[in-house]
Amino acid sequence: MDAYRRYTAAKGLVMLALVVSIGIASLFALSAGSMSINPYEVFRVIIGQGADVADIVIWQIRLPRILAAIIAGAGLSVAGCVMQNNLRNQLASPSTLGIANAAAFGANMAIIVFGAGAVRSTGADAVYIDNPYFVAFSAFIWAMAAALIILLLARTGGFSPEAIVLAGVALSSLFAAGTILIQYFAQDVQVAAAVFWTFGDLGRAAWNEVLILSVIVASGLIYFMIRRWDYNALGSGEETAKSLGVNVERVRLGGMLASSLITAAAVSFLGIIGFIGLVAPHLMRRVLGGDHRQLIPASALAGSLLLLVSDTAARTIIAPVVLPVGAITSFFGAPLFLYLLARRYERK
Repeated sequence: MDAYRRYTAAKGLVMLALVVSIGIASLFALSAGSMSINPYEVFRVIIGQGADVADIVIWQIRLPRILAAIIAGAGLSVAGCVMQNNLRNQLASPSTLGIANAAAFGANMAIIVFGAGAVRSTGADAVYIDNPYFVAFSAFIWAMAAALIILLLARTGGFSPEAIVLAGVALSSLFAAGTILIQYFAQDVQVAAAVFWTFGDLGRAAWNEVLILSVIVASGLIYFMIRRWDYNALGSGEETAKSLGVNVERVRLGGMLASSLITAAAVSFLGIIGFIGLVAPHLMRRVLGGDHRQLIPASALAGSLLLLVSDTAARTIIAPVVLPVGAITSFFGAPLFLYLLARRYERK
């Protein structure tokens, strides 16, 4: 019993360290950027005594961006964690079911077919999204359509977890082909706007987007924590879960639907952000094990930290130029994931 208490206490310390790290990274993110603001001035802004310029930078630009990174990182990571468990596939992630490519297709439809991409007459920011809410809505609708198609196939066709993954890959290729065809007949400005959308940019998130994302992600996290024991049983195999009274089909479909909703919301507002939902759950599974009572909240914290650090790096590496955060997460995530895979197979 003492050994178990020490084991659970160690897991608690890991999550506490993640919380502290997120706090430190957030403070640094508030201070760093093309306009450097010292921590004391940040504190003055927070209590309402800062300079006007610093007040605008903190409250209107950096704080919504930081909160979007924390919320979206948590949502994408937990979605990946649940997908990996439900599909019994450690390579599963929010992009496995073609949701990201479906969202990109929806954004291209809005930008190119319905004219939501535009061009300014000035040299700076010449290409921009003219109607970002319509683009986000279109991306969300198509992303959820892809998720519902997969879930419908799984429900009516009795697909196995492996077949669901393969169906997702096929659907992803289909939407990617549709995106290419739309761009082929588009004007150069429209193609540039569509490509810009796919980069992934946390700077698009204002307070309204942060509020919507927080409600969706919080609802998903609550649902996942309610189902944590079912996920533990499912991790031991379908037969074991059924013998324990778990409705495997319902748990799997519910988890996939909630994961798809979180992913669709994050991608529609922020663009495509890769590897967060793949790497963060792997890291936490190696550190904490497969108990979803700790794995779900730890994955959320790890995803928040990874995306926040990546976005801060994107803003500061060659400031004032802001790099696409999707490229940064892929640049950091791909080598890390390959390292985790190599260590896993070395153990075997």
